[in-house]
Amino acid sequence: MTTTLFTASGVRLRCRGRQAGLLNWLFLPGGPGIGSESLEELASALDLPGAVWLVDLPGDGSNRKPPGAPADPYSVWPQVLVEAAMALPNVVFAGHSTGGMYLLATPQLEQHICGLVLLDSAADAAWHAKFVGMTQRNPLPAVEAATAVYEADRCDENIAAIAVASAPWNFTPSAIPAGQELLSRMPYNSAAVEWSDAHFDHTYSAAWWPRTLPVLVLAGAEDRIVWQGGWDSPRYRGANVSHASIRSAGHFPWIDNPDAVTEAFGTFAARMTKTAHDDARPPHPSGSSRLESP
Repeated sequence: MTTTLFTASGVRLRCRGRQAGLLNWLFLPGGPGIGSESLEELASALDLPGAVWLVDLPGDGSNRKPPGAPADPYSVWPQVLVEAAMALPNVVFAGHSTGGMYLLATPQLEQHICGLVLLDSAADAAWHAKFVGMTQRNPLPAVEAATAVYEADRCDENIAAIAVASAPWNFTPSAIPAGQELLSRMPYNSAAVEWSDAHFDHTYSAAWWPRTLPVLVLAGAEDRIVWQGGWDSPRYRGANVSHASIRSAGHFPWIDNPDAVTEAFGTFAARMTKTAHDDARPPHPSGSSRLESP
């Protein structure tokens, strides 16, 4: 039975697995609108000490109308992630793509986590213009056709068609079939896509950076979606930061090269285990979160 935790404002955490260890690994998806289902293969591939949780913001993916969410769930994005970090002790928060950007846009997280993982994410919005340039240099007629359909009818099914057609941008050639299968079964949420495009994607800049917390910056060496050059700044090269470039991998490196991703996480987990303390931060105060089993 899956253990599901909803925070006071409707952030959903689903426990994907649990092993011996003190850490709670929280995985936030990219997209937005794609849902944490996009991280299932990653969660399955990893062998991590502690518990692995898949996280969805209220109004994202399949977490459409969670208990406690405000009438406009996007009014609490992304700061509501603090509730997720406070719901469990010894949290290592991992964000994929835009999910990682949401984490870095929420400076209050620093005092509530003990580690940070950024997967194919970016330090600021400079990645977006580079992504647009890539699509212009490498056009995909199927994406152009699906986008025209979506512009005429902005429904979830039509945005899903764009995502599936974009597989050649997201994955290396050998992984395209697996990537198409993954993208075809995601619970797309066009409202989340529209909110992020209007309020976040084009203006984002990291609002904080861990001063001492262990950090892993991991990305596919052939990621064409989110430009990784922003991490070259000295600000992101401290002694507490590890960088892992996953060979022969694109924007979802655990699909292209799961063994290398598992190895990078294993090295980071060993480091995290050394720094985890028995006097963990307490869970969120009683009454502000609740456990539910579907």
